[in-house]
Amino acid sequence: MDVTIRHAPSFAVARLTLASGESANAESGAMMATSGGVEIESRMRGGLKGAFKRGILGGESLFVSTLTAPSQGGWVDVAARLPGDLLVLPVDGAVNLSRGSYLAAEEGVTIDAKWGGFKNLVGGEGGFLVRAEGRGQVVVAAYGAIDAVQIPAGETVIVDSGHMVAYEDGVQFELRKAASGGLIQSMKSGEGFVFAFQGPGTVWTQTRNPGQLISWLTTELPFSRG
Repeated sequence: MDVTIRHAPSFAVARLTLASGESANAESGAMMATSGGVEIESRMRGGLKGAFKRGILGGESLFVSTLTAPSQGGWVDVAARLPGDLLVLPVDGAVNLSRGSYLAAEEGVTIDAKWGGFKNLVGGEGGFLVRAEGRGQVVVAAYGAIDAVQIPAGETVIVDSGHMVAYEDGVQFELRKAASGGLIQSMKSGEGFVFAFQGPGTVWTQTRNPGQLISWLTTELPFSRG
């Protein structure tokens, strides 16, 4: 599978170019267009248990779309729900993703939800990590632009959980209050909890926070005012 991205960084679209008979998996609803002859099948990948873990616990769709090219090959365009950039990450083992950031992947990559510990639960990520495991490429979506933060060994970078997109497997992190002086002071700062990532490794962040968008819409939409 060859991936090219256009219209970045504001309204990015990824084109997955597939060889004869090659397949790719995409998040349900991500497909924007395909070349003629591409077959689309929607199914619960991994059975009911796997779909439950990925959908209910990991924040992804219960169903996965499998797109298969005809004998002459073909292409598939995929796009995210929110405006922003796309990132193509090579997976050779595992990469950790934020909830809702997975968009598409090669057949050799599986998407699963793994328990990330209570620190992740308190940090707003639902307690579960979305893991891309196997070997191949995974397309990740962001709200806004994407920054790659290289963390040298022995150094620490603080990232708000709502701005985290992905991080390399093996990067260590711990939960911290954003501000000193207790929980109330931290909440007053508007940040609450943050993650302290410890190098070496790479963390990818997004310049906008989907949770803040939801909060703003909730206060502005007519039904939220009773």
